[in-house]
Amino acid sequence: MRWWLDKLPWLLHQVSRPGELDGGPQAIQPEFGVDFSLWLLRRCTGDMLRTLPFRNPPKRLHPSLISCSASSPPPSSSREFTTPTAESCVNVGLALFSKGRVKDALVQFETALTLEPTPVEAQAALYNKACCHAYRGEGKKAADCLRIAFRDYNLKFGTVLNDPDLASFRALPEFKELQEEARLGGEDIGYGFRRDLKLISEVQAPFRGVRRFFYVAFTAAAGISLFFTVPRLLLAIKGGEEAPEIWATAGNAAINVGGIVVFVALFLWDNKKEEEQLAQILRDETLSRLPLRLSTNRVVELVQLRDTVRPVILAGKKETVSLAIQKAERFRIELLTRGVLLVPVIWGEGRTPQMEKKGFGLSTKASPSLPSIGEDFEKRAQSITVKSKLKAEARFKAEVVSPAEWERWIRDQQKAEGVASGEDVYIILRLDGRVRRSGRGMPDWQEILKELPPMEALLSKLER
Repeated sequence: MRWWLDKLPWLLHQVSRPGELDGGPQAIQPEFGVDFSLWLLRRCTGDMLRTLPFRNPPKRLHPSLISCSASSPPPSSSREFTTPTAESCVNVGLALFSKGRVKDALVQFETALTLEPTPVEAQAALYNKACCHAYRGEGKKAADCLRIAFRDYNLKFGTVLNDPDLASFRALPEFKELQEEARLGGEDIGYGFRRDLKLISEVQAPFRGVRRFFYVAFTAAAGISLFFTVPRLLLAIKGGEEAPEIWATAGNAAINVGGIVVFVALFLWDNKKEEEQLAQILRDETLSRLPLRLSTNRVVELVQLRDTVRPVILAGKKETVSLAIQKAERFRIELLTRGVLLVPVIWGEGRTPQMEKKGFGLSTKASPSLPSIGEDFEKRAQSITVKSKLKAEARFKAEVVSPAEWERWIRDQQKAEGVASGEDVYIILRLDGRVRRSGRGMPDWQEILKELPPMEALLSKLER
């Protein structure tokens, strides 16, 4: 046994050489030397281990590859190094973003865009890159990333409205510009969001397309008639035996011209009303995604409270809003029976929201006390149990979670209704989430009690 141990290094060295073994004439090739050395190693160690008094067999070892000689090519390493892909970079970026390493995550998303990503990977990289820029307060860069995602990769605008990682971006002027561009559509941002808005508009105004058809048809008919009437009018002006009666011909021409003017004006008026309706639909969609904190500290979106409460938004100076809430306390029971939920918004108290860093593509797991925000919860909210819980938690007053977003929406609503920006206003919403009415100053609670029916009344059921 001692002889084997003494001779083993020398034997391994000899068989790995391409020359002769013990001066013999046989030359061993490097490939054969590897196999023979491994065989000899197993044979020697096997004989040695069989002679040692082990009760249990030893653990199996994995021998590493051995380079036989300098003339042979270097073997490949046993450790595999994977080439970065767009998908892997996006996943790494999401993990870094969830840990707060926004700068490193931004590098990963930028790298993913250079690795020939698929449309889905490019959409995810651009969207999460926008989230990183929004977190860093770079509104213009975030808007540029989203424009590309909207135009080239069919990103839904509703995703931007729902994501809490973009809450700070939605409070910036760059988001307002992006939202207006998306509403109007164009080559720089695409027409996907405008198509979605027009579908909703057609549901609310189903006969607009029919009216436009008749406007175009009557305008074309009046134009054709005018085309034949103008030569007759010229002949009537010249006079002659065969000339038509001038007053009758002029009357026909005037009727055709008047018809064209009227129908074109109606067509343009209808287009203007459609744009106003699209803007209102966009404001309603934005309003429905604004977050609230209920009395139980649960955070929900306004859309989740549909059919359960009538939110009354009180926007103004702190003293004015506080006084209005104190007056409402006198009618607390009556207002609760009508489903009133007070939502105070104080001018100038917008602050950067605390965002949960999730990133695009990660699952949103909600704790029992903090439900998820978005489509998953909307599906669950259809159950009677969840609605009853929300109804029990929405008790008289709620706190806005992102004051800057609320304030921007209220100012847009003021502009649409011709109210000076920053003026004290109140806005009463219906059970279905749409605006019921609004006014300057603070509301008269006694008038509201007369106007709003109780929740169990038939009118409230029709309002849902």
